[in-house]
Amino acid sequence: MRERIAIIDGIRTPFSKAGSNLKNVNADDLGAYICRELLFRSPLSVDDIDDVVIGNVAQPGGAANIARIIALKAGIPKHVIASTVHRNCASGMESVTSGAEKILSGASNIILAGGTENMSQIPLLFNKKMTAFFEKLMRSKTMGQKLKTMLTFRPSFLSPIIGVVEGLTDPVCGLNMGSTAEVLSREFAISREDQDAYALNSHLKASAAIEKGVLAEEIHPIPIPPYDKTLSDDDGPRKEQTIEALQKLKPYFDRDTGSVTVGNACPLTDGAAAVLLMSESKAKEMGLPALGYLNSYAYAGLEGNRMGLGPVYATSRLLSQNNFQMSDFDLVEMNEAFAAQIIANEMAFDSDAFAQKYLNRSQKLGAINRDQLNVNGGAIAIGHPVGTTGTRLIITLLKELRRRGKNCGLATLCIGGGQGAALALEVE
Repeated sequence: MRERIAIIDGIRTPFSKAGSNLKNVNADDLGAYICRELLFRSPLSVDDIDDVVIGNVAQPGGAANIARIIALKAGIPKHVIASTVHRNCASGMESVTSGAEKILSGASNIILAGGTENMSQIPLLFNKKMTAFFEKLMRSKTMGQKLKTMLTFRPSFLSPIIGVVEGLTDPVCGLNMGSTAEVLSREFAISREDQDAYALNSHLKASAAIEKGVLAEEIHPIPIPPYDKTLSDDDGPRKEQTIEALQKLKPYFDRDTGSVTVGNACPLTDGAAAVLLMSESKAKEMGLPALGYLNSYAYAGLEGNRMGLGPVYATSRLLSQNNFQMSDFDLVEMNEAFAAQIIANEMAFDSDAFAQKYLNRSQKLGAINRDQLNVNGGAIAIGHPVGTTGTRLIITLLKELRRRGKNCGLATLCIGGGQGAALALEVE
């Protein structure tokens, strides 16, 4: 990019397992809550914002263009424009990179960006037979016609379409996201033992980060309906998690020969995050210190059934267009959709053969040091509210770089449907 984008500040809600603490807080309310708090603690006011960009995947029926609803609920003036972006698991990153493009084009100056998701509220849908039944019933005019239609009802009409399952299934390759992790576990010969060991480590690191107050630096507590208590920490990490407990879980997506379980995969999660963006020159003009800077970014596409390898594909493009090397990154935040997916990427990053076959490179990208990867745990423990995680990775990475006195980091994730995203972030 011709100029870095300053990320002035960023915070998030605690992340909560779907069906638990935040299940009754709508996605737009989650987003509005964290946006209000971010503006309250920032030197900027609502009048300084000239654009709002929010990532969201589930797209609630009661909040079309959820970014606009969030903006108004957060107190942003009504003349300020707002748009919702959707790139599956990278939606929270898409809001930031879309915001960056608007700033660099001169279309906007100061942008409130982020992501929100309430996966608890992804609905059950009527199947086609039930929908046709209701339609016919509504068209029946006389009582006789209505009774005749009622007699056609069958209990099978009540079999629902589970919205979250539909959303997590790629209609092109026909695989659920968990099944794509099974594809990688077989392609890279990743054992169940290694997946469970990785998952355990994620819980232990996240639990330690909570106990030390590290994650609290990026979280703003949120009151829980009926508002008689407050959620201050992510409720997914289990400090008491054991390898024995993980080993007892049965494969979930391939029950016969699989190795991916609910224990070595990320849980469905609710949460929101937000950041404030402007050009580096604008920040200097206003005398505003920045949490960090977006140096550059890249997206890449690949086969849907191998979508978990998105990070290595996107990072390859990022390195090529910037003449970076993996050794330039002091820390790496890679979304933990599945332990198998993380391990597969580690192997692909460190493989000459993979680089030559799939990336049009003569040599591997370079090994990822486990001591620099997801140092405060990842989505297997913390959770993955799909529209939000991309923003969370940015905030987490920048704050940890500052704590360690380091400068450059890589934030990357895989994207359902067969894409990857990679961002180069700096704090100096």
